[in-house]
Amino acid sequence: MTGQHLFFDLDRTLWDFEKNSKIALTQLFHHHGLQHHIANFHAFYGHYKLKNAQLWKEYGAGRLKKEVLRDERFRLTLNHFSINDEDLVKKISDGYVELSPQQTALFPNAIETLEYLKKEGYTMHIITNGFKEVQFIKLKNSGLIDFFDVIVCSEDVGHNKPNPAIFKHSLSKAAATSKKSVMIGDDYEVDVLGALNFGMKGILFDPFNDFKSPVDGFKIKNLNELPALLPWVFKTNL
Repeated sequence: MTGQHLFFDLDRTLWDFEKNSKIALTQLFHHHGLQHHIANFHAFYGHYKLKNAQLWKEYGAGRLKKEVLRDERFRLTLNHFSINDEDLVKKISDGYVELSPQQTALFPNAIETLEYLKKEGYTMHIITNGFKEVQFIKLKNSGLIDFFDVIVCSEDVGHNKPNPAIFKHSLSKAAATSKKSVMIGDDYEVDVLGALNFGMKGILFDPFNDFKSPVDGFKIKNLNELPALLPWVFKTNL
C-alpha cells in the first residue's frame, strides 16, 4: 500500500461545519442581544446561511477578498433585519472567527476511520479552501491534526479548489502522484471534479444524500465506508 495518498477536505467532510457554526452563532446571537431585534435565532441563521453561501461562491471564484467576506456576511444579514451598526458587525465577525474554530463536532466515525486508515498504511493530507488562521485551530482542537502529513490551505497557493494549481501544489508537497492519490470531499464540483480533472481519483462524501445526480468517481454517506471502498477506488481507471 506504500505510495497511496488520501487527500481530505476539512469543512463538511471531517469537521461538522454546520453544527459547529450554529453553536458559535447561537452564542453570539444571545451575547449581543440580537433576540431583542430579530424574532428568533432561526430567522437570523437562515438568512446568514444564504448570504454566507453566496459570498463563499464569490470568494471561491476569486472575485472577493476574504477580509470582505468575513464582515460582509454579517453586514448583509443584519441589514436584512434593519440593523445598521458597523461596530456590531465587527464584533460579531471577530467573535465568530474566534468561537467557531473552537468547536469540536466531527462527522460520525471520523476519528475511528482515520485511525484505521493510518494503521493500514495510507498517507493522509488535508486540502482546504477555508481560512488558514482558523483551519489549523479546528484541526488541533478536534484531535485531527496528527493524522495528516501535509495540510494545504488555498491561501498558501493563491488559488482555491477546483483550480489545478492547488492540487499540483498539494501533490508536490506530499511527494505523491496523481494516479496514487484520492480526494475525499463534500463538494462534487470543487473536490471530486477538481481532483478528477487533475488525474486523481475522487470520492464524494454525501452524508445527507443531497447530491441526487449520478456522479463520476465514487460516493459515500458515512466515513466508515472508506476502508472497504478504497482498494476498489485505487484499482479503477476512473
